[in-house]
Amino acid sequence: MTEHTDVTLALIAALPFIGALFPGLMIRVGRNACALSAGWATLSALILLGIHSTAVWRGEIVTYRLDWMPLLGLNAHFMLDGLGLLFATMILGIGLLIILYARFYLSREDPMGQFYTYLMLFQGAMLGIVLSDNILMMVIFWELTSLSSFLLIGYWRHTGAGRQGARMALAVTGMGGLALIGGMLLLGEAAGTYDISEILTQRDAIQASPLYVPALLLILLGAFTKSAQFPFHFWLPHAMAAPTPVSAYLHSATMVKAGLFLMARLWPVLSGTDLWFYLVATTGLVTMVVGAAIAIFKDDLKALLAYSTVSHLGLITMLLGFGTTAAATAAVFHIINHTIFKAALFMTAGIVDHETHTRSIKRLGGLRHLMPITATLATVTALSMAGIPLLNGFLSKELMLEEASHTAWAGSYWVIPVLATLGATLSAAYSFRYVGHVFLGPVRDDYPSKPHDPPFGMWAAPALLSVMAVVIGIFPQATVGNFLHVVADATTAQHLEAHKLKIWHGFTPALLMSVIATIGGLAILYAFAPLDRIWAAMPKPEAKRIFESLVETLHRSAGRLSNNLHDGRLTKFVAILGTATVAAGLYAFSSGTHTPGTRATLDPTMVDYIGAILLAASTMAIMTYHRSRLLVLVLIGINGLIVSIIFVRLSAPDLAMTQVTVEVVTLILMLLALHFLPKHTPRESSWSRRGRDMAVAGAAGIAVAALAWALMTRDFETISGYYIANAKPEGGGTNVVNVILVDFRGYDTFGEIIVLGIAALLIYALEEALMEGRASRKLANWVHEMRYSKDRHPLMMVVATRVMMPISLMVGVYIFLRGHNDPGGGFIAGLVVAIALLMQYMASGFAWATERISIPYHAFIGWGVLIAAITGIGAWFNGLPFLTSAYGYFHIPPIEEFELATAMAFDLGVFLTVVGAVMLALYSLSRLARRTGESVNVSPMDYDPSALAADDGPEN
Repeated sequence: MTEHTDVTLALIAALPFIGALFPGLMIRVGRNACALSAGWATLSALILLGIHSTAVWRGEIVTYRLDWMPLLGLNAHFMLDGLGLLFATMILGIGLLIILYARFYLSREDPMGQFYTYLMLFQGAMLGIVLSDNILMMVIFWELTSLSSFLLIGYWRHTGAGRQGARMALAVTGMGGLALIGGMLLLGEAAGTYDISEILTQRDAIQASPLYVPALLLILLGAFTKSAQFPFHFWLPHAMAAPTPVSAYLHSATMVKAGLFLMARLWPVLSGTDLWFYLVATTGLVTMVVGAAIAIFKDDLKALLAYSTVSHLGLITMLLGFGTTAAATAAVFHIINHTIFKAALFMTAGIVDHETHTRSIKRLGGLRHLMPITATLATVTALSMAGIPLLNGFLSKELMLEEASHTAWAGSYWVIPVLATLGATLSAAYSFRYVGHVFLGPVRDDYPSKPHDPPFGMWAAPALLSVMAVVIGIFPQATVGNFLHVVADATTAQHLEAHKLKIWHGFTPALLMSVIATIGGLAILYAFAPLDRIWAAMPKPEAKRIFESLVETLHRSAGRLSNNLHDGRLTKFVAILGTATVAAGLYAFSSGTHTPGTRATLDPTMVDYIGAILLAASTMAIMTYHRSRLLVLVLIGINGLIVSIIFVRLSAPDLAMTQVTVEVVTLILMLLALHFLPKHTPRESSWSRRGRDMAVAGAAGIAVAALAWALMTRDFETISGYYIANAKPEGGGTNVVNVILVDFRGYDTFGEIIVLGIAALLIYALEEALMEGRASRKLANWVHEMRYSKDRHPLMMVVATRVMMPISLMVGVYIFLRGHNDPGGGFIAGLVVAIALLMQYMASGFAWATERISIPYHAFIGWGVLIAAITGIGAWFNGLPFLTSAYGYFHIPPIEEFELATAMAFDLGVFLTVVGAVMLALYSLSRLARRTGESVNVSPMDYDPSALAADDGPEN
C-alpha cells in the first residue's frame, strides 16, 4: 500500500481534547451553546476524517510521523488505514449523535458542561487508540480511556451504584491495562520496533520469538478486560449505573470495542497459531453463550442490553479467534452492525426510562400504543440484533454461522456449530423479549409516569441508526460492501478477493442454524415464565459479590502487610533496602565473572591524604555525636567544605562553588529550623540494634565503594567528550558545565528549578498550617530551652554585613554574567545573592530588613520558571528542540566585540527561582520565629511560663 503524510491526521486526534476546553465555559451561556461547543469539535474531526477517507478507499494509508523519544521507541506516529477509518468513523459519528441525544436526555440538575468535558476527553482517548502507529503511545491513550470512562460512569456520583460501577470498571480495565503495558513492551522487543506499521510486517519473527507466548497472554488479558470477555464480563453491567448516553457511547460503540480493535489491529502477527485459536475463540464462544443466557432473564432494560453487549462482543472475539480471513471479515462487519443497532437500542431504553421513570420490564408493556415512534425504532433495532432478514444484523449473523459451521475445536466439528447456534438462539430470545415485554401487550394503568414519545431531538439519533440498519440490511453491497472490503484488507494485511454481500446465499448449513435460532428464540419467549422461575431457583455465582470479596481480601492483606512494614521507623526501611540491595549485588558478583580494571589511577598527594583523613574523621564524628543536632549540623558543613576542596582538586571549580554556596545557605536555614527543635535527641537504640545497623551500613558502604572503584578503573567512552567538543560550536560557551546545564541538559535544569520552587512553596504552606489551630497556640506559648543574649544584633556583624552587601551583589552579578564562559552561572549567582540577603536578615533582624528590602518571593519563583520556559519555547520558532540556545557576537563602538546568548535568559530564570526559593524559606521560618515572640522588640525572656497551662491538649 502507498502512504502519504498529512499533518491534519494529528489534528483529528487533537480536536476532541481541544473541544473539551469549551463546554465548561459555554454552559454559562446556555445548554444549547454547551452542546454545540462539544459538537463542533466532533463534527470538525469527522469532516477531516471524511476528507482522508477517499485516500483510504483507494487503498492508501494516511500517516503523520513526529519523532518524540526515538531512542526509547516512543514516537507520536499516527496512521489511518481501513481499520482505523472504521473505528474513527464510529467514534466520531456515534459521538456526534450522543452529543445531540444527551442535550435532551440530561436534566437541568445535571452539570452538562462537566458531562461534555468528560465525553470529549474520552472521545479523544479513543481516537488516539485507533489512530496510533506506535504501541507505546497507544497504551497511553488506552489508560486515558480507563480514566475518562471512570469519570463518565461515575458521573452521577450521588448514587452509590454509579460510584461502585466506576470503581469496578477502573479496577478491572486498569488491571488489564497494566498487563497490556508488559505485553506491548515484549511485542516491541520481539519485533525490534514499537511502530505498528513495522510490527505488522514481522509476523514470522514475532511468532518464532520466545517472547511470543508471554506477549500474547498479556495483550489478550488487556483486550479481554477492556471488552468484557468472560470471566471479566461482570464490570460492564454494573457500569450501566451511568447515564444512558454514556452507556450508548462507551458500552456499545466505543470503549468495549477497544479490545476488539486491539485484537483486530494485531491480528496479522498474532493470529494463526493454536494458542491464539484456543484462547481467543474459546473465550469468545463462552462469553457469547454465557452473556446471552444471563441477558434473557434480566428485568432491567439496560442490564438486558448490557449482557447482550457482552454476548455480541464474545461473538466478534470468537470470529477473530478463528484465524481465517473470512472470519476476520465477518468480525469487522458485525462490529459495524452491532454499533448501529446497539447504540440505537440503548437510546430507546433511555427514552423509555426518561418518560416512564422506570427500567423494570415487569412494570412496562403496551408502550407501542403510547410511544409509537420509540416502539418502532426499538422493534427495528431489536429485530436486527436478533438476526431477522432484511436487517443488517442478519447479514453478519449468517457470516458468523457460516464460519462456525466448518470450524473444528479439538478435532470435533460439532462443538462450535452447536454452541454458536445456541448463542444465536439465546440472542434471538432476549431480543424478542425486549420487544414483546416492553412494547407489546395491553396498556397498563400503573406506570410510574405517563409515557409519551420524547421531543424530536431525543429520538432523531436512534431514528437515523434504525434507518441505517434497514438500508444496510436491504442493500448491503451498495452501502457497505466496498468499505467492508477496504477494512478487511487492512485488518488481515492482505489483498483479499472482494466478497459480495447478499441476503440470499441458498440453502446452506448457516441458513438452517439461523432458522433454528429464530424458532428457538420464539419458543423461549413463549415459555419464559416457567424458565424464569427455573433460572431464579438455580444457584448462580454472583460476580459482583465475588469481586467485592476479592477486593476486601486484598485490602485487608495489603493493610496488614503495610502496617507491619510501614511502622514509621526510618531505620527499618533503610535496613531492608540496604540489605536487599547488598544481597542482590553480592549475588550478581558471585554468579558472574569479574576481571580487574585496567584504567590507571591518579597518584595521590599529601593534600589528598589530608582531605581523605579529614573527611573520614568528620564523618565518624557525625556518627559518634549524632544525638547533638547543632554539632552534627556544623560537622555536616565541614564535610561539605571538604568535598568542595576535592572538587577543586579534580578541576571542577563550578561544582566547588556550587557546593560551598549550597552549604552556606542550607547551614543557615537549618540553623533557623533547628531553633524550633530540641538540641539533643534521646538515645533510642539498644547496643544490639546499633550493632545490626552498623553491619548493614558497613556492608552497604563497602558495596558502594567497590562499585565506584570497579567503574572508575575501567575504560569506557562517556558523553563528556561530546560535551567538550560541542560546547563552544553548538552552545556558544567555553564553560562546559554551564552549557550542559542551560543547553544540552537544560530540560533537567528546568525540572530542577520547578522542583526547587515547589519545595519552597510547600515550606510556606506547611508554615501556614502551623500558624493555625492548636499548633499556633503551642507556638505562642512556647518557651525556648536556652536563654538568649541581650545583644540580639551585634554591632560588629551589622556593620560588616551592610558593608559587604553591595560587594556581594556585585560579585553575584559578575558570576552571573561570566557563567557561560567561566566558572559561575545563574544557580551559583542566585545562591551568592541569597547569602548576601540572608546575612542582612540574620544580622539586623527580619523586620528591619523587610522594611528596606521588599522582595516578592512568590513572584520571583513564578517569574523565574516562566522566563526559563519562554526561553526554551523560543527554540521551537527556529525549528530546534526545546531549550536549544542561540548565540551571536556583536560589536557596539566603543565597546569591544562581545557575545550574547539566549542561555543568559534561561540563567536569569534559574537565578530568580533560586533567590525566590531561598528567601521564601527564610520568610516562612521567620514568621514562625516572630510567632513565638522572637521579633526585634520582644525577647523570649519576657514569656510567661504559666501561659503553657492555657493549652490543656495532650501534646503539651
